Amino acid sequence: MSQTQHPADEIAVPSADELAEMSTEEAMILGAEADGVHIVHRRERFPIAGTRAERRAERIIALTFLIGFLAAVGFIVVFCGAVPFEWHLPSQGSQDFRYFTPLLGILLAISLAAIGIGVVLWAKWLLPEEEAVQDRHDEPSPVTEQIMTSATLISGFNDLGVGRRSILKSTIGLAVGALTAVPLVALVGAMIKKPNKGPGQSLFHTLYTAGTPLVYADGRRISTDDLLPGGIETVFPGVPGGVKAGDSPTLLIRLRPGQTVRARKGQAGFGFGDYVAFSKICTHAGCPASLYEQQTGRLLCPCHQSQFNVLEDAKPIFGPATRSLPKLPIGVEEVDGKQYFVAKGDFPEAIGPAFWERP
Repeated sequence: MSQTQHPADEIAVPSADELAEMSTEEAMILGAEADGVHIVHRRERFPIAGTRAERRAERIIALTFLIGFLAAVGFIVVFCGAVPFEWHLPSQGSQDFRYFTPLLGILLAISLAAIGIGVVLWAKWLLPEEEAVQDRHDEPSPVTEQIMTSATLISGFNDLGVGRRSILKSTIGLAVGALTAVPLVALVGAMIKKPNKGPGQSLFHTLYTAGTPLVYADGRRISTDDLLPGGIETVFPGVPGGVKAGDSPTLLIRLRPGQTVRARKGQAGFGFGDYVAFSKICTHAGCPASLYEQQTGRLLCPCHQSQFNVLEDAKPIFGPATRSLPKLPIGVEEVDGKQYFVAKGDFPEAIGPAFWERP
């Protein structure tokens, strides 16, 4: 058959009135033939409806949809606060917040996989077994073929057996409904709490204020004698109740002899002696930039290989990051004859990645 010949020309196409008197199955088969689709083999998986084998297949498929529903509901429950998500120091209680993100990923994966498996099993176990061969054609279809195509779609829907398989209709409705709610809950839930309200929750400020002690993860204060030249330490603001904000981790770096920092405008007095402090949060994607080459003064972020030159006030010199790490102004206070580090104020610019990119 040539490409210009319409397959409908090879068979006698009935009128619209004649098609209306046919069953959906008859119209579907005729429409397939008119469109160059030759059904070679077609039979029901279960010719006798309601057999024990068919009900068993339905129950298994319904179970996969139910698992998808329960996993999606579990995602929503975890996201809404069933699992703690606020970070805090190990000395301040349970570290269960570390399970928050993995649980969300696992539950969403289970929901998607279960629904996908259920749909595949439905097609393999319950839809009619069919083999067809189709001819190609490029011309637009006449009205009669449009009617027959509609009959094909309706016949395919009838093959699903949704009308008589109520358990499958209910479970797939639950699963798809719950899965649809997942992105809505995640989107709306993230906007319920105002980010600029409450200590440590502001988009523009951290927990550092003038006089805030710099402490280790276990709450001990850090002194000027703790680091050797070229040393680096992750420190936090020593605040009542402990740190619960993810924007607080800070790198305290002691330069090697002979190294100096070319400070940015207005930040010449932010260091103390041979000590400087920068936000640990990479300005590209928020990963911890903490791999330090003390000989070169380069700070590397392991996620996407951004490099910052500490000797140029943490200016990005390689990789996707385009903004310098924010610098914390530090000083010391004397306690019992020993000097301990304190912040002289907050970071002068916002912490974090792409949202804060500015020319």
